[in-house]
Amino acid sequence: MEPPVDDLLRTLAPQVVGVLTRRYGDFAATEDAVQDALVDAAGQWPAEGVPRSPRGWLIQVAGRRMTEQVRSEQARRRREELVAGQVPADRRSAPGADAGDEGAHDDTLTLLFLCCHPVLSPASAIALTLRSVGGLTTGEIATAFLVPEATMGQRISRAKHRIKDSGVPFRMPDSAEWPARLDAVLHVLYLIFNEGYASSTGAELRRVELSREAIRLTRAVHTLLPDNAEVAGLLALMLLTEARGPARTGPDGELVPLAEQDRGRWDTAAVAEGVSLITAALPRGPVGPYQVQAAIAAVHDEAPTAAETDWPQILALYGVLARISDNPLIVLNRAVAVAMVDGPAAGLTLLADPPPALTGHHRLYAVRAHLHELAGDREAAVADYRTAARRTASLPERHHLSLRAARLAAQAGG
Repeated sequence: MEPPVDDLLRTLAPQVVGVLTRRYGDFAATEDAVQDALVDAAGQWPAEGVPRSPRGWLIQVAGRRMTEQVRSEQARRRREELVAGQVPADRRSAPGADAGDEGAHDDTLTLLFLCCHPVLSPASAIALTLRSVGGLTTGEIATAFLVPEATMGQRISRAKHRIKDSGVPFRMPDSAEWPARLDAVLHVLYLIFNEGYASSTGAELRRVELSREAIRLTRAVHTLLPDNAEVAGLLALMLLTEARGPARTGPDGELVPLAEQDRGRWDTAAVAEGVSLITAALPRGPVGPYQVQAAIAAVHDEAPTAAETDWPQILALYGVLARISDNPLIVLNRAVAVAMVDGPAAGLTLLADPPPALTGHHRLYAVRAHLHELAGDREAAVADYRTAARRTASLPERHHLSLRAARLAAQAGG
């Protein structure tokens, strides 16, 4: 079964950007040209059919846009000199639309490391990579960063031009350069995975193509750095989380919470691989946030039933995680663990003064609603569930939260 056109384009986009950046040496212009080609493909392919060589088609169309820019008076001299110095003579002609793919290898990993170059701030590098490698929209990235969309658009534009002005070559970094880029690389892979596993917007709960691509790229980084415990931890976290994917939705696509999932539908091979990875990684140290999150995921996945979950161990691990990471969402997850060990009132106390980044965030209201429900305060739970539903852009999540509120309201006679 062929993947949907949107999924195919999202997979091919970073590969095409890689090929043309290698050819022209201008990442910012290439990224713009490829975006134009993707728009053309999205309009033509559903009606006319996918070309025999879709990547070759995109390379030709985007390459034509780049050639037009090269020939313009404004950019001709600088770009032609750059092309002349970097592109062999036998590679300067664009391939036919259905010709074999140019370049035998996938440049996505190279593009990933380029976007995470030290000339960019960590926040800019992550945002640019989510856009160019992950295929996320500016709005989706803004949601992940908890900032306005206009702010994120400006950040991405500045990052592209910073890469362009720096003259950074398009190549994989040597091993000595990896440490300076690795934190940003891992963070962006983590965010791509999260957007795939729990989509922040739209009608689908999951975007499987994103989570699978994040896992593929993380495996590639793990192959490059097999002894890095945080890389192994991130891969383990993804596998242990994605293993639950088949059970996260019901027959009609509705969201199924972890405690209510049919664990017989979980991917046992992914669980086993994830547990093996984190078990081997933790003793190597130093322990980082991805390893701790993977350890938490492993405790959940190894519990035969939700009732048998080792919540005291999970709470202890969240205590470690809170000391080594400033991610505000940890506060929410830790509050749930506190509630499961010490009672819902203790969890609600932890959320009485949440981090500023969570103010108005739908997840804060969703967690508070859950804890109020556990405490038997149906009125407060209904109010928070309704607020959370209004604030989320995910339609399956909105439906789940609204349904939860309606059921509690009916039970309370209101």
